[in-house]
Formats: sequence, structure tokens, C-alpha cells
Amino acid sequence: MSERDDFNSRLARLEANLAIQQLPSRYALAVDSRNIDMLVELFSQDVDCGKRWGKGRNALKAFYANTLATSFYRSQHFICGHVFNLIDTDSATGSTYCQAFHEDGDGWYIMAICYLDHYVCDDGKWLFSKRQELHWHAVDALERPNDELNLTRWPRISDPRFAEQLPKHWPSWNQFWQNVDPEIIRNLTKTP
Repeated sequence: MSERDDFNSRLARLEANLAIQQLPSRYALAVDSRNIDMLVELFSQDVDCGKRWGKGRNALKAFYANTLATSFYRSQHFICGHVFNLIDTDSATGSTYCQAFHEDGDGWYIMAICYLDHYVCDDGKWLFSKRQELHWHAVDALERPNDELNLTRWPRISDPRFAEQLPKHWPSWNQFWQNVDPEIIRNLTKTP
């Protein structure tokens, strides 16, 4: 590889890093401002929205229009950590930590979220190709999320699938605790 090729490769990686770093914050701003056009432009044109909604930005727009109109009124998403790895010149994966506040009726619910992200470079522009949302907890702002059996107490998302997502999703978490005395764990978690 020539010096010029090496320079161009390093410059392309730097530009990719800068573009990908912006995506989670742009996503948070688009959701909180309810700017659905800006939101869907952050995703690849062939984004897969699942069986119910279909594929593409029009499907994504319908999904978000429905979700944001029926799930909560106001929201604030604070991006508090973002790491990613470039796989090649056109794809990357990463995770984004987020603390989100949602107004739903008389409640203000705090969620601790980790998005598992997939990125693609489409026509020179870095975009999300997929976001998987995992939760640590979702509780009213006046509660503490310290009930191991019920960490998701937002009635709108009381689906049991959300109960055990994080941190148990990570194999390293389970490996770390498997040889720790259960009494120590009980003392740390205050779980009976």
C-alpha cells in the first residue's frame, strides 16, 4: 500500500467515525422533536421493520408515526455512551447507552436503554441499518429500579420480554457472577 493509499484509508476511517458518532444523537433529537422525516433519513433505504410494518423508509415512517403518537407524549433521550467498530469500508456495529424520560399520562418514566446498532454506508452516507433496543429498567421517576423481579414497571411496556434483557443479555455478565457466593449477590441486590 502506498503512502497515499494509506492516507486515504485513514481519512475514510476518520470520516466514517465522525459520521457514525452523530447518528445516535441525531436519532434522539428526531424522536424528541417528533421530526419523523429527519428520523427516517437516519436509516438505510431498505431498513427492515418486521413482518407487521414491512421494509423501507415508508414502512419505518408508519411505524414511528404510530409508536410516537400512541406510546408517550413528551420524551427526552440522553445519549450517555456510544462505542462502535468498523467492520469494513461500508459496515459497522456498535452499542449506544441512553437514559430516556417519557411522559405517559400522570407518570414520568425513566428508562435505561442500550441500543445494539448496525450501520451501513449507503451512497457515501453512514446510516443505521438496524437498531435493537434492550432495557435495564423502566420505572416511574419517583421509584427506584431495585426489584430484580420487576425492573420494568411502566404499564405501557410491562411485556415480560423486557424484564430480563440487560445486563443478563451479555454472556460476560453471567460468567462473571456464576462463581460469586449467592449470599454476596443477595447483599448487593437486596433481593430476598
